[in-house]
Amino acid sequence: MKGILRYIVIGIVVLVVLCVALPFLIDANKFRPMVEEKLSATLQRQVKIGDLRLSLLSGSLAANNLSIADDPAFSRSAFLSAKSFRVGVELMPLIFSKALHITGVTIEKPAVTLLRNPAGKWNYSSLAATGSASASQSGGASSDLAIKKLELKDGRVAVGSTASPKQSVYDELNFEASDVSLNAQFPLSLSAKLPGGGSLKLDGKAGPVDRTDASLTPISAKLAISSLDLARTGFLDPASGIAGMVDFNSDISSANGQAKAKGTLKLEKLQMAKGGSPAGTPINVDFDSDYDLRRSAGTLNDGVVKIGNAVAHLAGTFENQGDSTRVNLKLNAQNMPVKDVQSVLPAAGIVLPKGTSFQQGTLNANLNASGPLDKLVTTGDVGLFNAILTGFDVGSKLSALSAFSGAKGGNGNTSIEKLTSNLRAAPEGIQLSSLLMVLPALGQLSGNGTISAPGNALNFKMLATLSAAGGVVNVVGGLTGQHGSGSQQIPFTIQGTTSDPKFVPDVKGMVGSMAGSQVGNLLGGSKSQGQTGGIGGALGNIFGKKSK
Repeated sequence: MKGILRYIVIGIVVLVVLCVALPFLIDANKFRPMVEEKLSATLQRQVKIGDLRLSLLSGSLAANNLSIADDPAFSRSAFLSAKSFRVGVELMPLIFSKALHITGVTIEKPAVTLLRNPAGKWNYSSLAATGSASASQSGGASSDLAIKKLELKDGRVAVGSTASPKQSVYDELNFEASDVSLNAQFPLSLSAKLPGGGSLKLDGKAGPVDRTDASLTPISAKLAISSLDLARTGFLDPASGIAGMVDFNSDISSANGQAKAKGTLKLEKLQMAKGGSPAGTPINVDFDSDYDLRRSAGTLNDGVVKIGNAVAHLAGTFENQGDSTRVNLKLNAQNMPVKDVQSVLPAAGIVLPKGTSFQQGTLNANLNASGPLDKLVTTGDVGLFNAILTGFDVGSKLSALSAFSGAKGGNGNTSIEKLTSNLRAAPEGIQLSSLLMVLPALGQLSGNGTISAPGNALNFKMLATLSAAGGVVNVVGGLTGQHGSGSQQIPFTIQGTTSDPKFVPDVKGMVGSMAGSQVGNLLGGSKSQGQTGGIGGALGNIFGKKSK
């Protein structure tokens, strides 16, 4: 028994000695051309590796350097480089038959560069390419590389385009795939840290690899993006003013160059225009979209936009063109509670007067947004109905107008029966035309104007049509030369900013509308009628100014 035990111990010692000594006795570098040739043939890219070392204990070949060439149409730099590279191999066939059977590949701290050209093609599209659809379908064992496990650990990916030096960098990249084959489907997982914080995680299956264009490889996966900082993605012009944090969850699938995504999107602290400020309420979107991978263009079939209890519908098309994304979207919103919507108005650069808020009312909108994502032009019509704006009294801003109309006013609020307008919003600001506001306590305000960006400066030319009540006709009619029992009209302008509007009488406009026979009386006044200062003094009183 002791003799048997002694032989077992000797055998173990011999095995340990062999494991330690063989790596020194076998020149692992003689296998380097074989490894480089196998990988280069599979990837259709030149692969270079550093000095190889053989480890019997781990059953692997290790190298200090790895380099995979880029598609020469994109760059002469490396597509992937790493300082540490390990290939798991079957040792017996390698040592005795010089046959390379790879069981696993681990790349430590790889640096990957993904580039896209103006036509929408990626530099990884030609990886493992055979150049024909028939070759793709037939596969071919000679060019297939079966790997039990493929890992990229703690890597960095730089994403950019050939037309711009700007790149977005994704750190802490970890990728893992098992039973990898170019000719079959295999499971994979991917995670990375996003520029400016946040994270990305993808789990699913991919394959078989499309041998004409790797970017068209079928995939079925779940994608989750958390706390993506829009301003730091590198895909938007910082001067556009677009910013915010995005959470994204979607099921994605693709086949034959057609992809589909369905899921949810959450936008927090959204800012949509230069000079705007972050929205105070999250915006949630349920979406269903299709995407043509060959054309880099897609369709948003139905996007349900939710802001609190307010709901709108968004649909249209989008297309990637080099560094920019162009969209053509239609927004339809009916009967949205304005109390919920008002918190996102600052995101578009619209700031209500300080201390004011909408307490009731509904908002309708039919809008079309088109152009590059960071230079959108939005056109359409909007309407606000049966609203109350607290903390702001239009009547007091127009001073005596509310008194002339017979309204009591002065309660610090404005009741709006209807406010409608055509709208054009662009990076330079907002233009409102055919603006009509019906105020039960005052009458009707109409006109056109602009809100500039940034700064929210107002420049409106308006006309107040006062409701006839009591002595309004005689008083205002005597000032304007309009006699009768109908309503009276007074022109004015709105200056200042959206947060501090200034209502200014348009004396020149008033004078221009008078009949020739009345000009002298109105400008000079008539002492017998008890008028002093003519129209200038009268309008000065109306807008809260004392006549001189």
